[in-house]
Amino acid sequence: MTAPWRYVVTTATIVVLGVLWYACWFLTGAGPVAAGFLFMPLVMAVGGLAIRAMRRAVPLAPAGRRFWLPVEICCYLFAAGFTLLAVEAFRVGPELPAMPPAGAVLIGSGVVLAMWGVASVPLGVTSRYERGKQWLDRTIALLGCATVLWHFGVSPMVTAPDPWSTSALAILLLACAFAAGSITKVSYIAGGPVDRTAMRLVASTGLTAAGVAVLSVIGGYQGAVPAQALCMPLSGLLIALGARRQQSAGGTVQRPGNVWLPYLAVLAVDVPVAHALFEPSYWAPGVWEGRLVVLAAVTVTALVAVRQYVVFRENARLLREKHTSEALLRHEATHDPLTGLANRALFRLWLDAALVAESATVLLVDLDDFKTVNDSLGHDVGDALLAGFAGALCEAAGADGMVARLAGDEFAVLITDPDRGAGVAERVMAATGLPLSAHRLLVHVSAGLATAPPGTAASQLLRDADAAMHQAKQRGKANWVRYASGMELPAQAHARLGGDLRRALDQGELRVVYQPIVGLADGRVLGVEALVRWAHPERGMVSPADFIPAAERTGLIVPLGRFVLREACRQAAAWLAEFGPEVLQKVAPNVSVRQLHDPDFVADVRAALADHGLGPDRLVLELTESAVLRGQQVLRVLHELHDMGVRLALDDFGTGESSLSLLRSFPASIVKLDKSFVDGIEFDEPGTAAADARQAVARAVVQLAGALGLDTVAEGIENQEQADRLLRLGYTVGQGYHLGRPVSAEEITALFAAQRAAAAA
Repeated sequence: MTAPWRYVVTTATIVVLGVLWYACWFLTGAGPVAAGFLFMPLVMAVGGLAIRAMRRAVPLAPAGRRFWLPVEICCYLFAAGFTLLAVEAFRVGPELPAMPPAGAVLIGSGVVLAMWGVASVPLGVTSRYERGKQWLDRTIALLGCATVLWHFGVSPMVTAPDPWSTSALAILLLACAFAAGSITKVSYIAGGPVDRTAMRLVASTGLTAAGVAVLSVIGGYQGAVPAQALCMPLSGLLIALGARRQQSAGGTVQRPGNVWLPYLAVLAVDVPVAHALFEPSYWAPGVWEGRLVVLAAVTVTALVAVRQYVVFRENARLLREKHTSEALLRHEATHDPLTGLANRALFRLWLDAALVAESATVLLVDLDDFKTVNDSLGHDVGDALLAGFAGALCEAAGADGMVARLAGDEFAVLITDPDRGAGVAERVMAATGLPLSAHRLLVHVSAGLATAPPGTAASQLLRDADAAMHQAKQRGKANWVRYASGMELPAQAHARLGGDLRRALDQGELRVVYQPIVGLADGRVLGVEALVRWAHPERGMVSPADFIPAAERTGLIVPLGRFVLREACRQAAAWLAEFGPEVLQKVAPNVSVRQLHDPDFVADVRAALADHGLGPDRLVLELTESAVLRGQQVLRVLHELHDMGVRLALDDFGTGESSLSLLRSFPASIVKLDKSFVDGIEFDEPGTAAADARQAVARAVVQLAGALGLDTVAEGIENQEQADRLLRLGYTVGQGYHLGRPVSAEEITALFAAQRAAAAA
């Protein structure tokens, strides 16, 4: 048996022994009366030991120690005081003993210590308002409880024919005060270092004083003896149970506090009032008991009225806050938090309402190249730009339109007068001519204007405006277009194209073709560029110019690029296995910026090489300048690929603004001269401005690459004259339709076989 339960069993045994002794004494009269006074000091001493064992076993918080240590000392003081009373009982014989003054001091000190311990328990309330409300509740409960204890416990002792001694009355008053205060306090402990149930058990010990008083007043000699033998020893049992409860709960507990005690106090105070009403002696001249009880009841009732007023005010405040919160939630549900404009949901409500009885016009506005602002300057700058543009858009729309932010950088203006749609569109275009936001950024927008008659679905009108906006973007951006019938067909075709592309990836409709990369001096194939082609089952061959943008837009470029990469590695490994290591220096698939942002891209490249047994030096990844200029994350990926041994080619070199600076940070191995510097190079006559400029760029690129240790490839060679001119300028490798068109893997295999036969001959 654990130590806490040993103390509980011990105190319970002492209580049972007291019951048995009293039964024997009451029935037979055998034994000295003084023996009944031994049970109280014994049980209180054991109760103190139970608390001591609990304090050693449980790591209590300081506030918990401040409660349990005074209660433990109180137990020892009680044991000492009632020991003196027991000694006095044996001295006086069969008479009832009077409480010795020293015993009264010890017991009174114990009660005061216990009251201090209860008062030191924190209630967990911090705000001044909550503390005031709680003190009001506790005052109501204290008065109600004290009135009951006074009426049924203390008052009969004070007015008894044989008055009690001053020391006994003092002890009884302290015990009743402890009981009332403890019960009130424990009801409001919401959590903390003292378990509420444990404290309730300790607080209940004060009720034994009321039991002693009632028994003593009613029974006299026959009441005082059972009070000492039965009621008072229960205090030690309650204390031992409280210590056991605290030890099982641990150091800190959390439980909800009571809110019903003030109302219970009202009911409790009505009991002595009812008793006084039907007891004529309480209203006799000179007797103040009845008036005191009524006064207490009136006071409690008044305090309850005050409490109800406080609760009413609090409820009114909570109701106001609820209404404010609901209004805020309604606003947040229908407005954009960044710009404060209406959101898509509210705009649809406006549009539905407008289309019920009249025509409506929608201007759909989209910021051109807004993603570049986010990527280059950061999202905070992008957010500030959106907020600034929202203000400019509202000013441009004026009284003619209602503005909303639909999503991202897409805005809409509802214009109820169709005749004013063009004017609003022109004002919006003019508003973007000035710098926006605190960062003074210039932006351009594309806008689509569409009008619909009454009864048109809002979704249809928005689709028309969206089609017009995309038409504006295709015309070069920074302009607006009015919707015309059939304008949505290309957009719908693009949308269907994305779905078909997903199916094509799943069903194997895509294939890889290879364009030779040739030595300009001898015409020997040195490598191949891997390109993807799509044979649509209904539309036939789909141009890469159509489906590659659809793949970029839908994100399918990532699985598409993975397919091309793996197929190119597989085919290159097969050629090397069939024709030997000299047949092919490199296979070069293209890589998009979306692939470089894919967190699994490097792992995909490593897996493709490992799965097909292709050396990383045979793989060349071709990237455009726009893909490389996408931040530190892309550069880290490129350096990781370079460290693997994979070679990187900078495609379309010379067309960007940062071509030369790129070569300092980008780990390139190959530079591909853009086709624009090759077109017409064979027609340039020496000495002319065009010839000098074109050839100067071509010569500068090959010389710069040579100085940096980079290989060069001239793209877009369409005839032999171009090849000869580039060879004289220093280029040794070229690519173009004149040197070889993109063909199937089987045709490249036949070409390698022919090269091997020619070499053998």
